[in-house]
Amino acid sequence: MTGDEAMPLSDSVAMQRAVDLAAGARPRTSPNPWVGCVIVAADGSVYEGATEPPGGPHAEAVALAAAGAAARGATLYCTLEPCCFHGRTPPCTDAVIAAGVARVVVAVEDPDARVAGQGISALRAAGIDVELGPGADAVQAQLAPYFKHRRTGRPWVVLKLAATLDGRTAAPDGSSQWITGEPARADAHRLRAESDAVLVGAGTVRADDPSLTVRLAEGSDPRRVVLGKAPEGAKVHPALEVDGPLEDVLDALGSQGVLQLLVEGGATVAHAFHQARLVDRYVLYLAPALFGGDDARGLFAGAGAPTMAELWRGRLVAVERLGDDIRVELEAA
Repeated sequence: MTGDEAMPLSDSVAMQRAVDLAAGARPRTSPNPWVGCVIVAADGSVYEGATEPPGGPHAEAVALAAAGAAARGATLYCTLEPCCFHGRTPPCTDAVIAAGVARVVVAVEDPDARVAGQGISALRAAGIDVELGPGADAVQAQLAPYFKHRRTGRPWVVLKLAATLDGRTAAPDGSSQWITGEPARADAHRLRAESDAVLVGAGTVRADDPSLTVRLAEGSDPRRVVLGKAPEGAKVHPALEVDGPLEDVLDALGSQGVLQLLVEGGATVAHAFHQARLVDRYVLYLAPALFGGDDARGLFAGAGAPTMAELWRGRLVAVERLGDDIRVELEAA
């Protein structure tokens, strides 16, 4: 991007801009981490970059190309530690050093074993002043799927549920479309676009015949995964059909580069993931509607906590109004 002369940016403002750039890149970078980079030149001009799709340049390379000669003596802000190994692209540390950048501000270290502090060490060895930590909390949250995958080999699991305010997901006759309104459904499609794979049970495929594609948001369709056997001709095809312990399923998906897995149900699958404590983030869309009885389908199908002492308790991460509906995010306390 072309540089704009302006008042010098503070570290916090520049890093927040890098976080915003990373957020915009998220749907297109996986299995690479979504990273943002901002370069502030000596004259105050600003240049930006974000990670390109796999095989394309990383955020630092994009920003350095935009800055050109202005990178010499500049400060570079990056949400994740620059890489120091040659993968599908050359090491970003080499590009930063060659450009003559004077100072680098990094939010968090890269947990990838091929980096893990070595990128920062390489920059410091070249005489570059490196500061670690500004924006760390925001980036830890933003890159949670990437961090979990690199540390455990498993994807970050998001369980998505839509329900009435009395906690029901389908009518007694099995009908469930549509509980929520258009804004909530569009947000759920954005969540699909951010995920590498989406998983449902074979029962949901037989009952609802979902396509599980991205239609109401920008982004690519996730890989479709079915627990069990999907009927021939189902809209979900082509799909990966899996069975066995959920832990093994997660290990297998992680080995295939799935950083984030979106579990869309139904109630039996939701219960299985919840009971096994395999959910990292719950996303609930609550509609201002009531079934008003106990015969409609609940969020989970199966035995719950037998006593108040064993009640699962979480922590609210975010609450947002989407049209007439409410989006609630929570995770384990």
